[in-house]
Amino acid sequence: MQDSPLSLLPPLVAIIVAVWRRNALLALFVGLLLCFIMINDWQVFSGLTATSTGIASVFNSTYNVYIVVFSLLIGALVTLLNSSGAVNGFIESLANLNLVKNSRQASLLPTVIGSAIFTDTNLSMFTAGTASQKLFDKYRISRARLAYLIDSTCSPISILFLINGWGAYVLGLLDSYELNDPVGVLIGTIGYNFYAIIAVGLAYFTAYSGKEFGPLAQAKLTNIKNSAYESTRTAPAFVMWAPLITLIALTLVLLLITGDGDIRRGSGAFSVFWAIVTALTFLIVLIMANRLMPPKEVLSTALVGIKSMLIPVSILVLSFAFGDAVKALGTGIYASNILANDLPLFLLAPILFIVAGFMAFATGTSWGTFAILIPIAVPIAIDTGLPVPYLVAAVLGGGVFGDHASPISDSTVVASIASGCDHIEHVKTQLPYTFFAAIVSILIYGALGLSFS
Repeated sequence: MQDSPLSLLPPLVAIIVAVWRRNALLALFVGLLLCFIMINDWQVFSGLTATSTGIASVFNSTYNVYIVVFSLLIGALVTLLNSSGAVNGFIESLANLNLVKNSRQASLLPTVIGSAIFTDTNLSMFTAGTASQKLFDKYRISRARLAYLIDSTCSPISILFLINGWGAYVLGLLDSYELNDPVGVLIGTIGYNFYAIIAVGLAYFTAYSGKEFGPLAQAKLTNIKNSAYESTRTAPAFVMWAPLITLIALTLVLLLITGDGDIRRGSGAFSVFWAIVTALTFLIVLIMANRLMPPKEVLSTALVGIKSMLIPVSILVLSFAFGDAVKALGTGIYASNILANDLPLFLLAPILFIVAGFMAFATGTSWGTFAILIPIAVPIAIDTGLPVPYLVAAVLGGGVFGDHASPISDSTVVASIASGCDHIEHVKTQLPYTFFAAIVSILIYGALGLSFS
């Protein structure tokens, strides 16, 4: 069906279901099922059987298995860091250093923490928010600014510094295509991810200058109770930072080794898998050595963390299967032919950014957006000769924009909780900044597209 407009039906149906039901998992399953029904000449029973086979075949790839296990173990790592008191110890150590002596330094603290802990968005937000609440109150800075600063660093930073679940996920989507250098493509998206770069830049400008615009400038000095952490333990600070540094450093080392000295050609899935296994093992050793938790509690807590990742990992598995299915259906090839012939090349990236932003805003998730649009963006780039990182970055940036601006996004909700800010006030005060960054990004994508044309 590569020459048929019907090949566009599965991603369109998936988008409609995602927006209608606000459920990325359901949307991907419906789109996947429709793909296989169409591939099997509209035979429903054959389509159902093929769908089951397609999902199971995801695990035939060692590459995919590495990424799935990495994502599950990230959940265990983050939960153990919280429950063992490692995060509390890190926060306490920051307080003891007495680094903050004025309002500018108080604003910069969560911004820097949000940028530094890029291995997990929620961990980064909770750490930055909890460490800064009392300081913001002391220097009479609104909690709305705190929510804005951690939301505008943690999420965008996660898609720029890709040694985390986001990077592993996107790398898995790219691996479905015969790209000579998928890690290089992933790294290449960083320079083209204008929304994330601008969002982080605006956050640092706000923190350093103290200047606020729109509703944020009128935000009240109010806060709400934060119950983000239930752990009353306090561990030595190194129990948190040592495993995180191990995760980052070992990933880079393994990328260099597997890439024969070229990090771009290294095996991303292999590297992040063994890095997370090592970091998690190291953390457990530190917990046991410092007698922070008994062995049975360590195991049960790790399982709770793995369980917390089941829905994201299910989205991950369906994303891989959906990408393979629309590739077999020829959706990306047909879309690239239509768009390349009917639209100027300089409009392709702006359109992908806008569509990704709308979908992520309506659904509250960027991962489902990536799963549907990256399998379309990559063939368009290959067919038109545009740089693959350029169009993939437009999808990534648009997805983060929609996620960033959406009131139903989990990251937006977590930012409100971690900062002790009313959720609606956080959404209202952050929107002008997100839309400004999005508009500038669209203009840059268009101007850059003209140079490529």
